[in-house]
Amino acid sequence: MTASKTIGDYLIEQLQGHGVDHVFGIPGDYVLSFFDLMARHESLSLINTCDEQGAGFAADAYARVRGLGAVCVTYCVGGLKIANTTAQAFAEKSPVVVISGAPGVEERLNDPMLHHKVKEFDTQLRVFQEFTVATALLDNPDTAPAEIDRVIHAALRYKRPVYIEIPRDMVTKECPAHHTHPQAEETSDPESLKEALAETAELINEAERPVILAGVEIHRFGLQPQLLGFARKMGIPVASTILGKSVISEKSPLYLGIYEGATGREEVRDYVESSDCLIILGAFMTDLNLGVYTADIDPGRSIYAISERVSIKHHHYDDILFEEFVSGLYETNIQPRTPGTLPQPPTPDPVPAGNGNDPITAKRLFERLNGFLKNNTVVIADVGDTLFGANDLLIHEATEFLSPAYYASLGFAVPAAIGAQLANPRHRPLVLTGDGSFQMTGMELSTLALFKLNPIIIVLDNKGYSTERPMLDGPFNDILPWNFSRIPEVLSAGKGFHVTTEAQLDRALDNAEAYQDGFSLIHVSIGRDDRSPALLRLSERLAQRVRK
Repeated sequence: MTASKTIGDYLIEQLQGHGVDHVFGIPGDYVLSFFDLMARHESLSLINTCDEQGAGFAADAYARVRGLGAVCVTYCVGGLKIANTTAQAFAEKSPVVVISGAPGVEERLNDPMLHHKVKEFDTQLRVFQEFTVATALLDNPDTAPAEIDRVIHAALRYKRPVYIEIPRDMVTKECPAHHTHPQAEETSDPESLKEALAETAELINEAERPVILAGVEIHRFGLQPQLLGFARKMGIPVASTILGKSVISEKSPLYLGIYEGATGREEVRDYVESSDCLIILGAFMTDLNLGVYTADIDPGRSIYAISERVSIKHHHYDDILFEEFVSGLYETNIQPRTPGTLPQPPTPDPVPAGNGNDPITAKRLFERLNGFLKNNTVVIADVGDTLFGANDLLIHEATEFLSPAYYASLGFAVPAAIGAQLANPRHRPLVLTGDGSFQMTGMELSTLALFKLNPIIIVLDNKGYSTERPMLDGPFNDILPWNFSRIPEVLSAGKGFHVTTEAQLDRALDNAEAYQDGFSLIHVSIGRDDRSPALLRLSERLAQRVRK
């Protein structure tokens, strides 16, 4: 290693050193020199999307699958367009490195009114301080490497987004590179960890029917092997939250299904809520995770561990690392047991019985998709009935379901397919999106075509924002109908199918599966008021709150 290198080169090397092989973004003059530098790194792929929001969602999905993602945009007009995707990454703990170009240090002298500037030169940086865990302005070559190391370490430690702003005249400035800047390793207080694990063991051993409720942080911290090893060794069944869906393979004999209060399957709700020891690991207690707060969980018989804290009944521990607590469970003195009869997710039928000429419905669509999933399918669901209907899909392997099921931003799924498939090319995405959410970010089909990706995209067309209609309907829920299946003609790429009957759906899925050279878009037209049972239950709960 040479005694010095450029700030831009150092940043790229650190990203690649942490597994980032693709950077998503849109060029602009304040970041062009860094884009050029990235393009000249042969081992780094630059994925230019149609829009900054698409790049942000793609980087978020990449981070969920790979463990770290990166998005690069220009100053303000680009950066502020990914405020929403960065906020989602913060809310749902997805470690994305946001890189923004900016006016040069020399250009800022005398406070000129440069293009893209909003208020002050640090306005964008201060905005991103609100929904990142670390920020850095690389305006000093001597400190830039240490700042880069600090920020990337924070993303990996807290599994949340970070922000790096690089003035355009700093990209090629030389900086020290003869040494790295190691971050101090954090560990749990040993006595607190020992006491918490002992108290956990005592509570579980006293219980007759303990249950694990696993959430999204098990995904983010890569703790699926530790969770599954503990569950198998102790014979404790596992339910997941909607945000944590596919935390383990849903074909595991210990998997119960999704627990989401009154909006979920009744047998799962009964089993979880009747447990005398609920072991909640990495789950956020959000309204959607808890079925709009219809869940009945007693803290007095619960163990609750997330990255911020560990609570055992009403005893709180603040100095224990989440990953050390979860890993330590396997070695605790807990008595193994044999669980009795467990509720199991419904076994999918490859082709549900019925008349092929029957109109396709939301219920029949998801039944058919359940039999269509393969071991290499990653399901990406947008918010709406595509998410709630997907709750009953049986996911084959761990971390094969992605959705913004807490922050609930529409438009995630199509650009997320870019990030997910590049992060793991062995997986083929099945994208579930609505007609409304597709109209927000569906232009990223162009990016999928440009980079020769081949997801299968289901557009569930129920003529507007169907999630809102049961709560409060009006013309504001209507959108212009599109001929979605003909979009491939505009792009001269991919294949399109329009489905109105069950037989047409079967043919479209078979053809899409066989077509490997590009994306397939299946436009599924259903009735305006056709909704999955899960969405109907949730919508009624939400409507009660709106009417109050």
